[in-house]
Amino acid sequence: MSTTSRSTPPALKSGTGGEQHQIAGPGQPMLTTNTGMVISDDHNSLRAGPRGALLLEDMVLREKIFHFDHERIPERVVHARGLAAHGFFELTDSLAALTTAQVLGDVGHRTPVFVRFSTVAGNRGSADLARDVRGFAVKFYTREGNWDLVGNNIPVFFIQDAMKFPDLAHAVKEEPDRGFPQAASAHDTFWDWIAMTPEALHMVMWQMSDRTIPRSVRMMQGFGVHSFRLVNAAGQSTFVKFHWTPKLGLQSVVWDEAVKINGADPDYHRRDLYNAIESGDFPEWELGVQLFSEEDAAGFDFDHLDATKLIPEEIVPLRVIGRLVLDRNPANVFDETEQVAFCTQNLVPGLDFSDDPLLQGRNFSYLDTQLSRLGSTNFNQIPINAPKCPFANMQRDGHMQMQVHPQRVSYTPSLLDPSGPRESPTQGFRSFPAAVVGTKQRERSATFSDHYSQARLFFESQSVPEQDHIVAALIFELSKVEADIVRDAMLGHLVVIDADLGNRVAAGLGHTTAITPATPAVAPRSDLAPAPSLSMLARGVPPLTGRQIGALVTDGGDAATVTALLKAARAAGAKVKIVCPTIGGVTLSDGTRLKADHQLAGGPSVLFDAVAIIAAEAGTTALLGTSSAVAWVHDAFAHLKVIGATPAAMPLLAAAGVCEDEGICDLDPGAGVFIETASAGRIWAREADVRPTY
Repeated sequence: MSTTSRSTPPALKSGTGGEQHQIAGPGQPMLTTNTGMVISDDHNSLRAGPRGALLLEDMVLREKIFHFDHERIPERVVHARGLAAHGFFELTDSLAALTTAQVLGDVGHRTPVFVRFSTVAGNRGSADLARDVRGFAVKFYTREGNWDLVGNNIPVFFIQDAMKFPDLAHAVKEEPDRGFPQAASAHDTFWDWIAMTPEALHMVMWQMSDRTIPRSVRMMQGFGVHSFRLVNAAGQSTFVKFHWTPKLGLQSVVWDEAVKINGADPDYHRRDLYNAIESGDFPEWELGVQLFSEEDAAGFDFDHLDATKLIPEEIVPLRVIGRLVLDRNPANVFDETEQVAFCTQNLVPGLDFSDDPLLQGRNFSYLDTQLSRLGSTNFNQIPINAPKCPFANMQRDGHMQMQVHPQRVSYTPSLLDPSGPRESPTQGFRSFPAAVVGTKQRERSATFSDHYSQARLFFESQSVPEQDHIVAALIFELSKVEADIVRDAMLGHLVVIDADLGNRVAAGLGHTTAITPATPAVAPRSDLAPAPSLSMLARGVPPLTGRQIGALVTDGGDAATVTALLKAARAAGAKVKIVCPTIGGVTLSDGTRLKADHQLAGGPSVLFDAVAIIAAEAGTTALLGTSSAVAWVHDAFAHLKVIGATPAAMPLLAAAGVCEDEGICDLDPGAGVFIETASAGRIWAREADVRPTY
């Protein structure tokens, strides 16, 4: 809430040191301490004379500094770098026959949600385009309580048992004896741990794919990872896996582009989401479910309780049941994005857990961690965490208790207050009565033992460019490993996943000795049919909607071409950002002034999905003498983007080493060819000409 009026600026008064004081006017809120005492001077501490010592009695100073000194809370150990938004979930296909959960039963009802996206390994100050898994956590404020679906943008995870999560986190975090690298897995301790943990190999294939360098959080999938249960009114159970699919399609960047985006705009993802919502381009996802029975699960050639395995959509198709729309940015990032607490244990009646051991461990860990971060067991009273439905219980007191409980009775049962909150056997949450039989032991199920088959399935399901990127990512990552024993061990795992994969990575590393294959606990299968649903490119070309075109324009640029480009891009759902030699903009051929969104050095082509150059001859001559302009075009070409250019701009393309291909377009009078070509995505055929493949 603002403490100043936008319509009537506060009166100004100069202080004795020249500082400007803003004085509250009639009807305007006055600045106060936290106890409500009005403050007369918020610029000068109380002191003994103009040059004297400060006085300890200055409660205004002490309160202000006291609060500032404690503004920061511990950041999350993982998922510290986050961005979020408010929105709603609308059910479009009822699951009422399978679950009593109203949020999945009442078609058309809009449930408020808060969604937080995040990277995993880096701290709060790390860059958005680190190669990393992305968190995709959704808090549903349902009429029956909060439901937290806490997932990732990848449908599997590194480990099968929560016991190993501290080891994973310690291995991927910066190495403790040197404090680096930040937000990166390309170092010895991570790959040392992976080499000794073959259950992580399937996840590693996803991690090395383009899934972990998404173009935008608006353009990535989300997964609940685990199997959950739906329970209906008759007490019958159906297993379910949850999938979020973006309406804008799947899109990632290439690695060199990610590195340069991190330098040009480390807040690229959060700026992208914020700006999209502010401009009314609300991101949307479909919620799909994979539904299967105990009998279905028994027929799978993997164990669905193993979080390192997925169920291909070709085996259990998705049933789309709803949509998620994000339409409001947080009012305050700390109050909401940082203080939001997601707990996998947060369910509503009609949902239940499976026996996935990783999920069971998360249920303990996520609740426990809130105490160290948010300082109190009363963290659910923070507005962003509080349910929006009525809630009542007998929990009392505790650090930072925000509610006043006037009731005499804070326990059940009670004769003194029989009208207080009581349990409801008919409407309350009931655990599914699954039979539990077994001997207490620390032993993994034999059905969890195949660590290579689905890793191979994922790699073989990728298109050629996607396979090339996985190979290149592994070469890059393992080239940063200093210990030969770790690299050798990883090559042994890779040749078991896929011989060609392992040999290509070895060649890229300059490895000349024979590779010793790892010894699998279970012989991997080689007969699994490729699953096109696992390939981003096989799922179809994403639309131009929601993407950005960078237009480099000089003085004298053709006004009609600029107008045509803006019109054609708008019709395709894209936005055009104007890049000029200076932030002051340019004068077009018809004498009109065109405002710049970016100055040339501050708006590199890595920030855009396609680029256009609209330049006059004199403007091109000036750009040829500017290294940033040549780099602007060169990077666009190297990153496989469609490039449109006016005839006068062609010398700049030549200076940047651009070779003619299907992605180089003349900006015709209507800009139609350029927009049509850009709508087809990157020019993958160009990749072999601009970077080595192994």
